[in-house]
Amino acid sequence: MDDAVRAAMAKWPDVPAVFGWLSLDARGRWRVSGTVIEHAGLTSFIARNYQADAAGRWYFQNGPQQVFVSLAYTPWVLRLGLDGELTTHTGTPLAHPVAAWLDDDGHLLISTADAQVGLVHDADLPAAIERLCNRAGTPTDPATLLDPAHWPADTGIALATGWLALSPIRRSAVAPRFGFVPEPQGDDDHCRP
Repeated sequence: MDDAVRAAMAKWPDVPAVFGWLSLDARGRWRVSGTVIEHAGLTSFIARNYQADAAGRWYFQNGPQQVFVSLAYTPWVLRLGLDGELTTHTGTPLAHPVAAWLDDDGHLLISTADAQVGLVHDADLPAAIERLCNRAGTPTDPATLLDPAHWPADTGIALATGWLALSPIRRSAVAPRFGFVPEPQGDDDHCRP
């Protein structure tokens, strides 16, 4: 968090939170009232001050004010580099990936040791499919992953950090399993658009 933000929080501790204005889309773009934020300085400021509260509601600390984020899917959107490294939409490397998940809509998710989860950007799915394999490195036919009832054993994805087991998951189970709130709500005394 920026020092200026900490100072503003100390100076004005009781500023009401904002809900329903800021969102994160499935491609890792910040949006205000549906419009993509294109200003690099603003997106960088949001990224540096993006975090979750104890209830799993993600927000941007804007000076003394918490601006809660509506999530299109997960709190993180991940980019897959040519070397197999994963980077979050905020520009930081994904720390300690431990498992991969394929939801019932065909979205690829990666979870971390601290129970965070990110959606792999759709533009990176072709490269991710090329990395599907068993522990021995034998490629996995993606068609075998279409039916969770007949999920192939020992299926995973090879990343720069190592091989991760790939498991099926229902999209509706992702937020509860990883403890985040896709659409944060506030009390009546909070600001809304």
